[in-house]
Amino acid sequence: MARTSSAAAAHIGSRISETRKTRSMSVDELAVASRIDSSNIRGYEAGRGLTSVHSLVRIAEALKVDPGSLLEGVTSEMFTNER
Repeated sequence: MARTSSAAAAHIGSRISETRKTRSMSVDELAVASRIDSSNIRGYEAGRGLTSVHSLVRIAEALKVDPGSLLEGVTSEMFTNER
């Protein structure tokens, strides 16, 4: 998980969390279904890290949603310059 402080990470994490709760899934259930460690899922949902595209697709598949739905509302301005 890439550590970040961007608003994009927080936004995507919020979308993952909302979708997971709508599907009545626990973090552990999502972790098993997506084959991603539950600590990483918790980090994504808290906005502490930005998920890779591969992980985002796996999470979306586990949630049975289009990956784009987890990116809805993300803009380039949400990313901070971390160099």
